[in-house]
Amino acid sequence: MPSSLLLEVPALADFNRAWTELTDWLSLLDRVIKSQRVMVGDLEDINEMIIKQKATLQDLEQRRPQLEELITAAQNLKNKTSNQEARTIITDRIERIQSQWDEVQEHLQNRRQQLNEMLKDSTQWLEAKEEAEQVLGQARAKLESWKEGPYTMDAIQRKITETKQLAKDLRQWQINVDVANDLALKLLRDYSADDTRKVHMITENINASWANIHKRLSERETVLEETHRLLQQFPLDLEKFLAWLTEAETTANVLQDATHKERLLEDSKGVRELMKQWQDLQGEIEAHTDIYHNLDENGQKILRSLEGSDDAILLQRRLDNMNFKWSELRKKSLNIRSHLEASSDQWKRLHLSLQELLVWLQLKDDELSRQAPIGGDCPAVQKQNDVHRAFKRELKTKEPVIMSTLETVRIFLTEQPLEGLEKLYQEPRELPPEERAQNVTRLLRKQAEEVNTEWEKLNLHSADWQRKIDEALERLQELQEATDELDLKLRQAEVIKGSWQPVGDLLIDSLQDHLEKVKALRGEMAPLKENVSHVNDLARQLTTLGIQLSPYNLSTLEDLNTRWKLLQVAVEDRIRQLHEAHRDFGPASQHFLSTSVQGPWERAISPNKVPYYINHETQTTCWDHPKMTELYQSLADLNNVRFSAYRTAMKLRRLQKALCLDLLSLSAACDALDQHNLKQNDQPMDILQIINCLTTVYDRLEQEHNNLVNVPLCVDMCLNWLLNVYDTGRTGRIRVLSFKTGIVSLCKAHLEDKYRYLFKQVASSTGFCDQRRLGLLLHDSIQIPRQLGEVASFGGSNIEPSVRSCFQFANNKPEIEAALFLDWMRLEPQSMVWLPVLHRVAAAETAKHQAKCNICKECPIIGFRYRSLKHFNYDICQSCFFSGRVAKGHKMHYPMVEYCTPTTSGEDVRDFAKVLKNKFRTKRYFAKHPRMGYLPVQTVLEGDNMETNLQAEYDRLKQQHEHKGLSPLPSPPEMMPTSPQSPRDAELIAEAKLLRQHKGRLEARMQILEDHNKQLESQLHRLRQLLEQPQAEAKVNGTTVSSPSTSLQRSDSSQPMLLRVVGSQTSESMGEEDLLSPPQDTNTGLEEVMEQLNNSFPSSRGRNTPGKPVREDTM
Repeated sequence: MPSSLLLEVPALADFNRAWTELTDWLSLLDRVIKSQRVMVGDLEDINEMIIKQKATLQDLEQRRPQLEELITAAQNLKNKTSNQEARTIITDRIERIQSQWDEVQEHLQNRRQQLNEMLKDSTQWLEAKEEAEQVLGQARAKLESWKEGPYTMDAIQRKITETKQLAKDLRQWQINVDVANDLALKLLRDYSADDTRKVHMITENINASWANIHKRLSERETVLEETHRLLQQFPLDLEKFLAWLTEAETTANVLQDATHKERLLEDSKGVRELMKQWQDLQGEIEAHTDIYHNLDENGQKILRSLEGSDDAILLQRRLDNMNFKWSELRKKSLNIRSHLEASSDQWKRLHLSLQELLVWLQLKDDELSRQAPIGGDCPAVQKQNDVHRAFKRELKTKEPVIMSTLETVRIFLTEQPLEGLEKLYQEPRELPPEERAQNVTRLLRKQAEEVNTEWEKLNLHSADWQRKIDEALERLQELQEATDELDLKLRQAEVIKGSWQPVGDLLIDSLQDHLEKVKALRGEMAPLKENVSHVNDLARQLTTLGIQLSPYNLSTLEDLNTRWKLLQVAVEDRIRQLHEAHRDFGPASQHFLSTSVQGPWERAISPNKVPYYINHETQTTCWDHPKMTELYQSLADLNNVRFSAYRTAMKLRRLQKALCLDLLSLSAACDALDQHNLKQNDQPMDILQIINCLTTVYDRLEQEHNNLVNVPLCVDMCLNWLLNVYDTGRTGRIRVLSFKTGIVSLCKAHLEDKYRYLFKQVASSTGFCDQRRLGLLLHDSIQIPRQLGEVASFGGSNIEPSVRSCFQFANNKPEIEAALFLDWMRLEPQSMVWLPVLHRVAAAETAKHQAKCNICKECPIIGFRYRSLKHFNYDICQSCFFSGRVAKGHKMHYPMVEYCTPTTSGEDVRDFAKVLKNKFRTKRYFAKHPRMGYLPVQTVLEGDNMETNLQAEYDRLKQQHEHKGLSPLPSPPEMMPTSPQSPRDAELIAEAKLLRQHKGRLEARMQILEDHNKQLESQLHRLRQLLEQPQAEAKVNGTTVSSPSTSLQRSDSSQPMLLRVVGSQTSESMGEEDLLSPPQDTNTGLEEVMEQLNNSFPSSRGRNTPGKPVREDTM
């Protein structure tokens, strides 16, 4: 808005400021609404956001009167101004703010409606999710309940039926999963602007579990079907194989009989024919070898499942019969071959057979060597195990051949004589017969030994390789189980990690909860370190055994270790971020108090956590809150109150309201103190402890008085005041007792309840209090008026006289109890009189008296009412009384009575009687019977006024020195002793010694005088006017009587003689200056008295207040 327009229409400035404030608040509110995100599917989070939206909407409605006032003010401005530009600007701004208001309200309502719909949809989704998880649990339980049972047709058929039933159930349960998925998709689609990670993650887990169940069921169905086919086919295959065995056995018997015929060796053609038939038989045997092994393995499986049953016995017999026949058939085949081979050049055939066996053994040894090394994962080793099992079957199959050949060679060498060998071995011819026989024997024996050695070697090699395979398979399976377990635990931790919201999106109040959850996760992750170490140890053990892990296993290990390290780093980073956020924005950060100031001000924190305030406009800093500075400036308006006790009480009352402590009950304050365990009164409190306790106090007040308490502002203001009172050096610490004293003194409670509570804080466990403890309490109490610059009127900062006064009242007992302390406090000692006056000021705020002020003519009188006890029907309001105004014919030293509540008829009659008595009394009577409304406390020098006595003594010493011709003395602090060189110097030293005796007392008062310096300067003009008044016009302190020794010096620099008046109780007040006035004429005629009787107290007639009101001590 143009500055020229503001100068032309001054009222526009206020309108512009109010419009800017409301616009800024609406913009901030709109940004907050748009930035608030919730976790979709989290009912608690959604409900909390709905409550916040409701509160925000209520705040908006509470601000509606402000909008209406702004619109009304704008209309009035438009009516008052004829400036067309101003009217246009006003119209435009009102339209804009109305539009902004409607837009924010629409956003709030839409968001609230969206949250309600989200709550409904999330509830439906959660219910569907529970149903889906329930059916998943049922399906998983059924799968887990299926164990390996009997290997029979009935059992397998029953399992197939159960599997089909589960498949049928899964098709029915698919509806539940589909419903959950559809609702999840709706949430993901409709509320994509909010946090949908929870819905997405849970949906993925449900679908993955559902797919896994289907996969396991399908695999089980396949296995069961194959087993069922096997069980159906096994009896047929067994019968078929047995039938073949019978045929083969018959053929072998025929061949065996043919090979044992006589002269078979002479018929070479017959031998060749039999050899061909044997080869055909051996071919069939080798062709049926795999069939035999399969039948034997499957039969053993079925046999194990049928253990203990009759079917098992029957099957065992049939398998034994099959094995026996198979073994006999192979033996017969070998015997047939032996006989056929013996029928020709036998040693050559044996030689060739041994050579073939050596070649075969060498090939098998090479084949076994090629199976190394051990594979690096379970599938590879399992494959090697299967290959080696087949290899062992070959060895087992070949074993009878080798053993038969070796036995044949042994028999041949044993049975054949040397002559026979000589005939058989014809070459070379040049060798003698005996040597030729020996060569044949040596050759066959050597080959047989080599075959036997190689056979044993091959068996040992095979056994060693099988041992390595078994050990590797066991270790790799252990490694696989360990990696699977670690992977599962890491996935679970990663799921939790994936659900973390960014720290910046977390609510400040939830930071501590999130921090505790992450720390709990770290505790749960601690055992994972052992799992990781175990997996790595297993991998190292495999390497030690010479097993090189496969690339898959190596990548898995690397992935697990990397995930573990990343998870550790993520958790530590999360904890660090949450700690930083909690430090910067949590309750301990004072961040929530930053809203207690508005631009251009900024709240900052010193290294010792003490707040200070920066004005960016003037580029200055200060310790006081801007609102506190404004409050202190407003307190200067009360300096025109002439009487210090009332001036102090009214300042404290304004401060009490600004801090909202007038809403705080004593019980609520005690609850907050107990909640924070503030029981050690001598212990210091730091800034964070003070803030936490004040936050608890004001949070409760906000719940009770929502529209009256601004928690950040009240906490910051109260903290500012407590530091001003008890920590002027801004050290960042105050004692617990000081904190309690400050809060309880200004809270809302009965006066005596406050006394009892404060006494309890300094009393011992036995309920007694000594002088030191009482001194601590009075010292903390006197700091409250001291901070306002009013301490001199209440005996100064030195509390020793007050402590002495209390214990003198208790007959100088070493310790006092609560009853004596209360009796002494009821006398309203001078150092504490401000507190009961504060209560009376609070009680008088709403008092309405049916009387008219004789000075300003105010009617009815609001607040305190002062009734003259010298004149009939003469009343003064508190404004006139505090300013010292009088009406013609009434002197200020006349006795008066104070009321803070409306008077009763009994009080009216009593006051009338007192007025009647005072009509016949002179000033001399009142001078001889002064009545003070408080208990005066002597100062350090036990005199009426310490400063007066010290100054008088100093003046006396100064006059003595001047009389003796000495130079003037310097001020006491600058006094320096000199060496005694003469009697005059000795006198000087003696007099200086007297001054040093008062040095401590002067220093004790120095601070007090400095505190009052500003106040004395501000009231200097009024003091001059008072001094120029005639001595007879010396002030009468209202319901108080001033000190005669000081002629009632201005209450700012003297001790006010306040008369105690509480509730509607009254006391008389007269000044001793009546002694200086002419005597009162006591010859007033009876007619004048009667006339005044008839005209007195017109306002007391017809009063409806029955009886005497009780004393009101609460604020």
